[in-house]
This record gives sequence, C-alpha cells and structure tokens, in this order.
Amino acid sequence: MNENDDMLKLENQLCFPLYACSKEIIRRYKPYLDPLDLTYTQYITMMVMWEKKEIIVKDLGNFLYLDSGTMTPVLKKLEAKGYITRVRSPEDERSVSVTITEKGQKLKEDAAEIPLKLGACVKLAPQEAIQLHSLLYKLLSGMGTDAR
Repeated sequence: MNENDDMLKLENQLCFPLYACSKEIIRRYKPYLDPLDLTYTQYITMMVMWEKKEIIVKDLGNFLYLDSGTMTPVLKKLEAKGYITRVRSPEDERSVSVTITEKGQKLKEDAAEIPLKLGACVKLAPQEAIQLHSLLYKLLSGMGTDAR
C-alpha cells in the first residue's frame, strides 16, 4: 500500500463527513418543514427573504450558493404558494426582483421555532457550534465562493 492509497480512503476525506452531515441535517429538517409545505431549499430561500424583503434573483442565488437552474423552480413554487412575487426589471429584462408577500412574512411566525428544534439535534457545545460555523464559512471563502 502506498501513500496514494491512503489518500483515497473515505475516512481520510474532508468532503465525506461534510456531505454526510449536510445530508443528515437536511433530513432532520423534514419533519419541521413538511407541515409548512416547504423543502429545505425553499426554507433557506425564505430565510433570506425574511431578512432582505426584496432582492435580485442573481444576488439571492449568490447568497444561497445556488445557480439559476436551481433557483428558478424554487422561486416558481414559492410564488405559486403566495410567499413571494417576481418582477422583471423594465430597465434590464435579464434582472428579476423577488419580493416577499404578506403571506410569506406571516410564514416566519410558523417557522420561528425550527432553528431551536434543530439545534437540539446537534450535539455540540455552543462554543463548538460557533467554531464550526466559522470554519465552514472560512472553507467556503477559501474556495472562492464567498458570496457575502
């Protein structure tokens, strides 16, 4: 066995525990999001909308690290549910503005407890969670994907 063999062991990969944790955390959101009729991607989109109220689709995609091919169906579904509206810019028809509706803003009340419920699933001390959060954003930034 040579050095390259060790590099190809799953247990030596940083990507695998990140992938597995992401998948597991998203799975744990499901019971809380199902009653709201939201997918995880719709939920994180709404989190940005609750904060920003209005945003250009391109900026929203950058903020969520999602491409337009992923954003478009998510936004169409949220618009069909009455949570957002999309309006093409008269100055530049390539630019689409997304605005939260009153119904979308009210959804925030129903979602308010979700972060606390999920936090109970994560067995990290508060300081460890803060450190992990910081390290993950440092990793994203180092990959040239710092959208913030």
